[in-house]
Amino acid sequence: MYQLYYYPNNASLAPHFILHHTKAEYQLLLVDRNSNYHKSAEYLKLNPTGRIPTLIDDGEAIFESAAICIHLCEQSNQLIPPLGSQLRPKFFQWLTYLNNTLQAELMVRYYPHRHTSDESSIPHVIAAQDERIAESLAIIDQQLCEHDYLLGDELSACDFFLFMLAQWSLGIEKSALHFTYLSAYLSKLSHHPTIKAVAEIENIDLSPFQS
Repeated sequence: MYQLYYYPNNASLAPHFILHHTKAEYQLLLVDRNSNYHKSAEYLKLNPTGRIPTLIDDGEAIFESAAICIHLCEQSNQLIPPLGSQLRPKFFQWLTYLNNTLQAELMVRYYPHRHTSDESSIPHVIAAQDERIAESLAIIDQQLCEHDYLLGDELSACDFFLFMLAQWSLGIEKSALHFTYLSAYLSKLSHHPTIKAVAEIENIDLSPFQS
């Protein structure tokens, strides 16, 4: 049985979607962020970065959300194109883009104090990040112009990962819902049984995507 160290609406959300969708046997272990458990010596033995999530598989700890997603997909042979498929490199392209570009820009946006030693510059960091995030979302919106999902006609882990990041973008003026194709895509995904079930477990409000 897998064990997922998670916190609601955190980077553990995408792995949670995949665990649920693939009907894996798993246990959720809530990380108490209020007591900084993720910075405790016990947790750091599992995940030296002190971040969430961590997946335990057969006694082995795996960290980094995208890596966990790939591992779960390959273990289940679901939500990832098979070896030899022309879509397989596209899968890694989009997952890497979401993780290394959009997620990275969102993290700077919400934690600007980590990226400057000048407190007075924080509003400028936030403003710059809002522009970078909008640029990233526009690229994704264009991809969805002629596709049902990021890889085309088939749902993949990339879509669950994108829904997680779109949820994080809601606090930004030009969020994912600002973009025509992306907004319609997110509305459709918000009705997916896995997303509805996991959102209920993690107490995530899906109504912004459904209005």
